[in-house]
This record gives sequence, structure tokens and C-alpha cells, in this order.
Amino acid sequence: MSRPLPCQPTAADRSGPPSRPRPTTTARVAAVQLAPALLDLPGNARRTAAAVAEAVDAGADVVVLPELATSGYALADTAEARSVAVPADSAVLAGWAAACRRRPGAVVVGGFCELGEDGRVHNSAAVVDGSGVRAVYRKAHLWDAERLLFTPGDAAPPVVETAHGRISTLICYDLSFPEWARTAVLAGADLLAVPTNWALGARPAGERPIGQVVAMAAARAGHLAVVCTDRTGHERGTEWTEGTCVVGADGWVLAEAGPGAATAWADVDLRASRDRRAGALGDLLGDRRPELYGALSAPRVHLPAQRDAHDPVPVGTGGR
Repeated sequence: MSRPLPCQPTAADRSGPPSRPRPTTTARVAAVQLAPALLDLPGNARRTAAAVAEAVDAGADVVVLPELATSGYALADTAEARSVAVPADSAVLAGWAAACRRRPGAVVVGGFCELGEDGRVHNSAAVVDGSGVRAVYRKAHLWDAERLLFTPGDAAPPVVETAHGRISTLICYDLSFPEWARTAVLAGADLLAVPTNWALGARPAGERPIGQVVAMAAARAGHLAVVCTDRTGHERGTEWTEGTCVVGADGWVLAEAGPGAATAWADVDLRASRDRRAGALGDLLGDRRPELYGALSAPRVHLPAQRDAHDPVPVGTGGR
């Protein structure tokens, strides 16, 4: 019988956790792709808590939920966003903590619409275990019209010490900024949990979703596991990529969920991320040259757009 290709989903990815035994040093990761209902805060609270409980009962040590899993994504305006925003100490996240208590050491990272202490609304992710909320991260890089709804975060990704290793989190578009993932790596992260809502877009036949490609690059560059949990369903004409995946520290996809409501399962040794040797003499962090990277934090240089020779000359420029 032929074996599935290493980067292809297996039946176990969609139907349940791997049945094979695992070393005691690994964590069983469940990336739960589900369909939040837009503006249904009570219903989404039940759905997400039930999803965490189901994954934990099936053996998950680390559960990752999608971006804005408590509210839905396609919010029309600030009034809608505020109507489904909850503080970090809300009963919604308490439900996640209760689900984690079903298994010692279980952790969940999930996206929620947060009402901050100052009354501002954020696109946030919480790291939660049986003791409660361990950390909250507010999305720093807001995608497109998100900036009309949310206040961006202004703090670095948190790194939380858990029973399985050090877990950090970004949200969706944040992963497009290599500096931000590297910030988590330098702070000691072993696993980067990334709740996402990837809108469906065109891609060449046979290619992976571009979000997965970015996740693979981040994992490879930082030598840490990256878990991206996308969503499914439909909202106000928007369809989703359904690109949920677990990527190992070597940059290769270990599992993916595929279409519909599904879970990508993978056994990951988080502490193995800490061995960042490259070849016999190299080291991914030790070989950095920070003294050469000043341009990363320098003001952006705005270059004039190059004009094609056949383009019409704008009126009043004199041809210059």
C-alpha cells in the first residue's frame, strides 16, 4: 500500500488525532477549523468551548482556534464590532479555561473580539489554560478595512511558558511581517500559534495557499513550529481559504485540515525548536548581523513611481 506524501493531509488530519504512540516530549496539537456565526456571541461561545473540549478529550495538549472565533469576521462597522466585543476576563474565555481543565496542561490559543479596559475594541488572541487567561495579544498589523473597526495593538507578541513549551501568538496578517515573527523567536518562542481568517483568493493550480507558504517560511527562518488555524463557512459574500495547517520547525507541513469543518492534528516536540544549529558550525540566531539591519527600523523611503516611456505626461509637469 502506498504511503501519503509527507505534505499531504491524511485521514487522521480530518477525522481525529493520530492513533500511533508518541514520545513523552511531544505535544499533540489540534488546529480546529470551524465556522463562527457572525454576530452570534452566545452561540460562538458555546461552539468554541465545545470545540476545545472535544479536542482536549481526544488528546490535544495545544488547541488553536481561528481569528475572531467569538464574533465572526465580516463586521460592518464599529457598532457591530462593539456589540460582540468582550473583555479578557469574560465568561467566554472562562469557558475555554474550563474546557482545558479536562486535561492536565492543556492550552488553547484563540481569536476574539476584545473590549479593552479603555473601551477600545481590538482584534485579539488569548492564550488560555486551566488556570485562566495567561496572556492577551492585540493584532498589531491590521488588514485593510480592519483598521476602520479595531485599534491596533502596540505590544510585542507574548511568550507564555506552558507545560509543553513556550507558546507565542500572532494573528493572520501579522505573519506577513518577518520582523514580528522573529520578535517572538528572539523572546524564546517554541511554537507560534496564528489564528487566521484567510479570505479565498486565486492561486495557480497545484500550489499551496499563500498563507501556508508564509507560515512555512516563518517556521524555517525561525526554526519553530507554526500553527495557522483558518476558518470555514460564509459571511456576507466572503469565502475562506480553509488553509488550516501545522508546520514543523523545519518548515514542512505536518498536517492540514482541508475543506469544511475539520481539525489538523500533529505531534510536535516544542522544545526541539530550541536547537537552532545550522550545519556543523552555524546557528540561526547566532549568525545574525544586527549591526547591518538598521534599515528595518529606519523611516520608510518613498521612491517615485517609475513611469513607462509610453505613459502620457501628466498635465502641468512640463515633462519632468
